[in-house]
Amino acid sequence: MGEKVIPLADHRYAASIPRIPIQPAAPTGLLGDRLGRPLTDLRISVTDRCNFRCSYCMPKEVFDKQYNFLPHSSLLSFEEITRTARLFVAHGVRKLRLTGGEPLLRKNIEALIAMLAELRTPDGAPLDLTLTTNGSLLQRKAQALKDAGLQRVTVSLDALDDGIFRRMNDVDFPVAEVLDGIAQAQRVGLGPIKVNMVVKRGTNDHEIVPMARYFRENFGGGIVLRFIEYMDVGATNGWRMDEVLPSAQVVERISAEFPLEPLEAQLPGETAQRWRYRDGGGEVGVISSVTQAFCRDCNRARLSTEGKLFLCLFAHQGHDLRALLRGNFDDAQISAAIGEIWTGRDDRYSELRSALHADTGSGQRRVEMHYIGG
Repeated sequence: MGEKVIPLADHRYAASIPRIPIQPAAPTGLLGDRLGRPLTDLRISVTDRCNFRCSYCMPKEVFDKQYNFLPHSSLLSFEEITRTARLFVAHGVRKLRLTGGEPLLRKNIEALIAMLAELRTPDGAPLDLTLTTNGSLLQRKAQALKDAGLQRVTVSLDALDDGIFRRMNDVDFPVAEVLDGIAQAQRVGLGPIKVNMVVKRGTNDHEIVPMARYFRENFGGGIVLRFIEYMDVGATNGWRMDEVLPSAQVVERISAEFPLEPLEAQLPGETAQRWRYRDGGGEVGVISSVTQAFCRDCNRARLSTEGKLFLCLFAHQGHDLRALLRGNFDDAQISAAIGEIWTGRDDRYSELRSALHADTGSGQRRVEMHYIGG
């Protein structure tokens, strides 16, 4: 029998095969890492492909026609994703978010959603099942997603001005089609909808107030607009600190036009600081991933398209769960391996950012946004 050939694409990011504990312990749903952070949120990337070429995520000069995306055989199957999600739920996960790339490009994504929608927590409660999308396919897919069991969507939208939006997505896609998708998602009940805007100083920061005005006036406060600081994820986006607009300035700009007041966090580990309009016109959020690190409350794990588990958005090494899923290991063994990975976690990249940026000689390659999701 010949040797099995593993595609080179599988080796683009370092990953170790997790250790199987000699005496696997049953999950208790109460996992904590070395900093006492629980595991409650799993983000699952279902494809590394996207139909946009946003400069901060998949710049066209890198992700061109010659770029070697993962072959289909490398991707986790829907059955493998569901099996893995079930094991995480036993450890305390209550929220699943499907990401990409652009997750709606994954063929028959509705079938996966239907499988995940059947999962229940140990006490019988349904999971919070969500999806993040660029909105390009949302108008035609919203009803099918809802029918399959998806609860809500988050849409990435970086500008209202059509010219700016087309330049930022770099494939000449019109903003009107994304707005139509958001409206359709609201009509079918995929809410509350969140709209995320990555703010890049000098590129789209003048769109902050127009975005706030548009969603206040056109959706009756039913959509939460969130502004995200431009992050140094991966190494292909040419990130520079001088292109980061601090969230505090975002709040100042909006509040000068539409006065805001702060809101308390709804759940532990929330990444967004919440604000509401004093006149009752809804709420906005800011995600200060650069200027105000939120590592100490981070309760999220990320599963890549081909089954590597990453414990931080800024990680440079993962844990190869696919090797276990496709090996001769049962659920108890894989569950125990996941538990050991999380209890050994001490990631806090954002809090250490300054020191890490000073270290230019480590040679470590951080995972890219398109591969692991936001």
